[in-house]
Amino acid sequence: MSMMTLAQIANHIGGTVKGDETTQIAEMANLLTAQAHQMSFLSNSKYAKDLANTKAGGVILGAKDAEAYQGNAIIVENPYVGFAKAAQLLDNTPVQASDISSSATIHSSATLGANVSVGHGAVIAQNAQIGNDCVIGPNCFVGEGAILGDGVNLRANVCIYHRVELGNRVSIHSGTVIGSDGFGYANDKGQWVKIPQTGTVTVGDDTEFGANCTIDRGALDNTIIGKNVIIDNLVHIAHNVEVGDHSCICGATGIAGSTTIGKYVVIAGSCAINGHIDIADKVQITGNSMVTKSIKEAGVYSSGMPALPSKEWQKNTVYSRQLSKMIERIKRLEQAK
Repeated sequence: MSMMTLAQIANHIGGTVKGDETTQIAEMANLLTAQAHQMSFLSNSKYAKDLANTKAGGVILGAKDAEAYQGNAIIVENPYVGFAKAAQLLDNTPVQASDISSSATIHSSATLGANVSVGHGAVIAQNAQIGNDCVIGPNCFVGEGAILGDGVNLRANVCIYHRVELGNRVSIHSGTVIGSDGFGYANDKGQWVKIPQTGTVTVGDDTEFGANCTIDRGALDNTIIGKNVIIDNLVHIAHNVEVGDHSCICGATGIAGSTTIGKYVVIAGSCAINGHIDIADKVQITGNSMVTKSIKEAGVYSSGMPALPSKEWQKNTVYSRQLSKMIERIKRLEQAK
């Protein structure tokens, strides 16, 4: 277990040490369970009560909370961002591949940059280009002509189809498929005729995909995922969708084809986004919402129904079925005045 001093951590996250800067820290923990070799943080006032009793060797705090705290602290402007940077520094996640496995299959025409690791059973197809410092996990597939930038990290069992292009430092978790066929068919008198999906998928720098996502390739033009986009587990993005830089898409959301998502958009979990619409920059869509029309202005949008006690929900459902009759009755009453 490697150790770092509070001074080293503070220097990395842009903070100032209060207390003993030589204190050795090995990993992160929450306030209640942290021990002397661990570091914690406080960014939510809900947990302020735990600060007085923590045994952490150091705590990342904002200036106001640090005033009354008697233990070691690193003072930063934004404690949650400080936590994220410190957690990266102290990350002890095992490296999934550290060399090129003898069981990997790499086509002779593929090119690999410097310091590339390829795990057991991985396949890299012809004319694929792998940048420097990439990690290709066990049983991954990188298709013909695919291009991976520097520092790409594919966890086990990721599938990158032909001609897909990933930017630098793209991170993809297990089970995700990038570049599968879009759902393109024409109906000829009841018979489905497949439309070849001849576009691809391009992904910008510093984007991360969770586990078991599916990102379809474009039908003619490309599906485009911008830079520094974060995509949660079990997200489906259909063909020719464009997702703007710095956007966030949470788990179990589906986006239909040819929709354009702006920059800095946040889409919460289990949302359904219709195809062929536009969503403006800095839109926030709350969980379980269904978006059927374009959203042209920034703001928060909702349509999901929160859970209610079953009897109340049943009563409201009965009322909703009578809405058309109630509206007609109101119209008649207004006309009778």
